[in-house]
Amino acid sequence: MGSLTATIDLKRYGRLLAKAAPRVIATDEEHERAIAIVESLMEKGERKMTPEEDALLDLLTNLIRDYEATAYPPRAKSGPHQMVAFLLEQGNLKPSDLWPVIGSKGRVSEILPGKRSISKEQAKKLAAFFHVRADLFSDP
Repeated sequence: MGSLTATIDLKRYGRLLAKAAPRVIATDEEHERAIAIVESLMEKGERKMTPEEDALLDLLTNLIRDYEATAYPPRAKSGPHQMVAFLLEQGNLKPSDLWPVIGSKGRVSEILPGKRSISKEQAKKLAAFFHVRADLFSDP
């Protein structure tokens, strides 16, 4: 990135910065404002952007990424039983729909709340039933 500073007109970049007034994003309103500036820069297209606008775009993108990383941290990986519950909900299914897949009402009622882990064989059957990968039903 050091070569970028040589091609930037500092006066032009300074005026652009003064207009955009970028700073560390702390609120949703500041986040939305930064996104609006990024969108307006991107509408110009990469080829039509000046080196100064490109530098501002890079700065704002990093500020947005940093804010989103703290404001919207990634959720922990779901456990196998949570994945089963999610897939049931998405498929508009009931736990009873799993009885023939898992083998019994009792097993299903132990798996859904996480009281019983899912065996490799059960994971394969669930994967076939839901048309997903079997590893979604194994612990990390």
